[in-house]
Amino acid sequence: MATESAFKPGNWRDTIADRLRERNRNETSRYADIIAYNHRLFDTAAKLRQENLELKIDKKIRDSTGSGATAGGDLAAITNAQIQSLEKKILAQQEELTDLHKRKGEHSQMVITLNQKLTELQRTLTEKERALVEQCAMNVSLRDELEELKTAHITIKDESLASQLRANTAEEKLRTVQDENNKLLNLLMEYKSRDAEIMNKENDKFFKEKKARIESELERAIRDIPGPSGMGGIGEIDRFDFVNDGLPEGIEFKFDAHDGEVHAVRWSPIERVVATGGADRKVKLWDVGKGICEARGSLIGSNQAVNSLEFDSTGSLILAASNDFASRVWTMSDQRLRHTLTGHSGKVLAAKFLGSAFLVTGSHDRTLKIWDLKNRSCTETKFAGSSCNDLVTTDSFSIISGHFDRKIRFWDTRTADCTANDVQLQGKITSLDLSKDGKFLLCCVRDDTINLLDLRQNKIMRTFRNDNFKVSCDWARVAFSPSCQRVTAGSADGSVFIWNVNGPLETVLKDPNGSGASVTAVSWHPFSSVLASVDRSKKCTIWSSAGTA
Repeated sequence: MATESAFKPGNWRDTIADRLRERNRNETSRYADIIAYNHRLFDTAAKLRQENLELKIDKKIRDSTGSGATAGGDLAAITNAQIQSLEKKILAQQEELTDLHKRKGEHSQMVITLNQKLTELQRTLTEKERALVEQCAMNVSLRDELEELKTAHITIKDESLASQLRANTAEEKLRTVQDENNKLLNLLMEYKSRDAEIMNKENDKFFKEKKARIESELERAIRDIPGPSGMGGIGEIDRFDFVNDGLPEGIEFKFDAHDGEVHAVRWSPIERVVATGGADRKVKLWDVGKGICEARGSLIGSNQAVNSLEFDSTGSLILAASNDFASRVWTMSDQRLRHTLTGHSGKVLAAKFLGSAFLVTGSHDRTLKIWDLKNRSCTETKFAGSSCNDLVTTDSFSIISGHFDRKIRFWDTRTADCTANDVQLQGKITSLDLSKDGKFLLCCVRDDTINLLDLRQNKIMRTFRNDNFKVSCDWARVAFSPSCQRVTAGSADGSVFIWNVNGPLETVLKDPNGSGASVTAVSWHPFSSVLASVDRSKKCTIWSSAGTA
């Protein structure tokens, strides 16, 4: 406490000055005797100089009086002896004077050094005084800030308690709303099931009528066709075990689906709803089952263009792959984003469901990733060595992927590497589609051809091409018809080509009023001959048979 009071404002300057004076007295008292002795030596030396001068004068006088006087001979001898004695004293005094001068110089140098040290100490003292003043001011400021922080802490603590109470109240309300939402969802699913049953009955009735009509037409056509030869004919159809379906003849609907290019299209497996994805970062749903086309909803969450779409087997989930290195899953019932799967280092070009609890994605970063939807995590990464443009999955949890390096790779989820039976094609692969029985694979190749691959033999059975058919882009999608009897692909000139699986080109669908924009993807309705196509001019076109609603 004494130290603190000594340095209070108004006292510390006098205290420091008193301490400096005391230190000066202590330092100078050591050399007081030396300085006094030095002064006495100077006085003695002055007296000796004066005596020496007088002796020299006396000697000159004696020399001038002459050395011939007999009476003064003895006196001169005595005087000479005294003179020699005095000269010896003078020499001793001169030596002592020289030593004193030397000591004086040393003492002067010591005084100069001490003065320099005193100046430095005074400068240091001044700086420390200044720092002390600054520290005192800082201490005062810090005390004020500490008081403010204490006040703010108390305020924040009170606000936190209030926020916790509000959060608890909101959580209770959320639980109530979630319970109500679950009840509404259950009720909605019941209505959906009823609607699906009604639609299935209507579809069954429609297919029976359509099948009967087509079978009668085929019977008439078979009479005019010779027996099977080579790879074509009825024998080929029997080998495929295909079911006949209708052929689209014209445009039922055409509408602007997105604000930019449309990259993907997919039908719902349970109702006449078509989903489209485009460069405007949205997935849009369109209801075309009531004789008119109306927007069903817009799924948002993607940060870049959507490249691929896929429904699960129940039609309750929809999966989209995006250029923002991620894949996303929405629920169809409430159109809410449920999962965002990130982990790729390149744009995701394809994504497919793998069973009910997993999905697989293929990316431009040359990898495939398998995701667990329950844990929302990547369970396995497969390194393909080339960019994956499209992929399909089988019921046996196998994966088939098509790549930029012209290869089709086969993957077993039980092993990390792909199997050894890769298939090499003539160009980079843009799209894959698997037949319903899992025996045949449709491959769209950038050399403007479509290859039909028999997976039982890993052998190309047939190649579809036409002089007017040009693959529009690196992600152009092709598709089997619902009965896998036909092959469909969009062309760069805006038309849609449909081949019979046995080889011949059956029809080319064109919009006479269209802009001729490249068709990027096609998709068949799973239970009818209705076909959807999308292009780079923002359009989605629904093609159907004449008279189809």
